[in-house]
Amino acid sequence: MRYKDLFIDFDDTLYDTYNNANVALKETFGLFHLELYFPDPQTFYDAYWTTNIDLWRQYSKGEITRDYLIVERFRRPLSTSSKLEVTEQLCLEMSDVFLDCCSSKSGVVEGAHELMDYLHGKGYRMHICSNGFHEIQYKKLEASGLRDYFDNIILSEDAGANKPSPIYFDYAFKVSGARREDTLMIGDNIQNDIQGALNSGVNALLFNRWGIDVSESAITPTYVVTSLEEIKNIL
Repeated sequence: MRYKDLFIDFDDTLYDTYNNANVALKETFGLFHLELYFPDPQTFYDAYWTTNIDLWRQYSKGEITRDYLIVERFRRPLSTSSKLEVTEQLCLEMSDVFLDCCSSKSGVVEGAHELMDYLHGKGYRMHICSNGFHEIQYKKLEASGLRDYFDNIILSEDAGANKPSPIYFDYAFKVSGARREDTLMIGDNIQNDIQGALNSGVNALLFNRWGIDVSESAITPTYVVTSLEEIKNIL
């Protein structure tokens, strides 16, 4: 099937959010001298990731607000230390520093630039489709050197709903002018990207970066790849 428009997730599909965030988290840990309160830094890192994954899942479903996520993702891991007084102000300060550190990183997933060059050369119209925060996503796009490949940057804060909501996808089609039958969604999150697209009548390609057992899932992507390079065999 020949597609004309590609809706492409950004975080952990093109931009290496996980590894960039790990570096930023370690930098933030040092800047706030958390070694005084956490003899084992890994305890803090593990608590952060467990919390962050859970909060982003809730945020995607519209169960919590952005403001709640920003405070809570640091409040919970910080609270695992009995030596530290955890205030909302401290959490907000840490969030600002962490996001500044993270959004300045240029790391992309292996093959991201090569894939974008290939797809651009094939004449596809490409649109970022992301649940990320507005100002942070634009900073990361610039840092990664990927901004100029995209016709539109379609963010959940502008749509008024997160992926996988049909409201988000309706907004994406309105902004892009794409047609559902000519569009393919590409992403790493089987619920937000793949299920969201399929529910909206759009074919979906899962970049199975995290080794999901798709055969055990109730969600059946149109295509599955384990590297960005493999996408060239489909498009």
